[in-house]
Amino acid sequence: MKLAIMQPYFFPYIGYWQLIHAVDRFVIYDDVNYINRGWVNRNRILINGNPTFITVPLHQVSQNKLICDTFLDPSPIWKNKLVKMVEMTYRRAPYFQEVFPAIEKQIRFEANNLSDYLANQLQAVAAALDIPTQFILTSRCYKNSDLSGQDRVLDICAKEGAVTYVNPQGGMALYDRAKFEKRGVELKFLIPLQSEYKQFGPVHLPWLSIIDVMMFNSKSQLSILLSRYELV
Repeated sequence: MKLAIMQPYFFPYIGYWQLIHAVDRFVIYDDVNYINRGWVNRNRILINGNPTFITVPLHQVSQNKLICDTFLDPSPIWKNKLVKMVEMTYRRAPYFQEVFPAIEKQIRFEANNLSDYLANQLQAVAAALDIPTQFILTSRCYKNSDLSGQDRVLDICAKEGAVTYVNPQGGMALYDRAKFEKRGVELKFLIPLQSEYKQFGPVHLPWLSIIDVMMFNSKSQLSILLSRYELV
């Protein structure tokens, strides 16, 4: 079995989905500290030709709290604004009619907890992208929060019976192939390849939210983009 572990992100970019696509089971790493100004509750879409952040407002947010112990702003106003922003931005995109209703449903999903909100979104988008990967949250199992870093990853691999662990290329300096091999796990790193597609303007702006990717690409084109990566 191939396994990946990542914090949950808000409508993440194509490389995140390539990681999910590359494995059999994806572990949502939600019992680690929330990171301010990261990708957990924000991402970028293309507004008036400029990459612009969209954000999920949080209630009493703190980097001293775990993601699974963090809650959404209870006001419905931000969801209405975010839905309208996506609608106004992409209403002339070629696949708006097919994609927008699902995006709106995920934005409006009723959840108080940030982890639950993001997990629902990840599973819903994976289904829309025809990715059959299974999802599991670290806060719901494993009971190994006393471990950290590479040791915790190896423990999760052992408990899942993983023979391959796939990590984003940013972890190359963090993990030791020899230690993984000693535990019977092949360590691979995923390197996204340039995934260009036609947007509104003449120049492609890369690495935006999956919302942007889905608005401009057919199902067959999305399938090709999801496979544009290397494992090293």
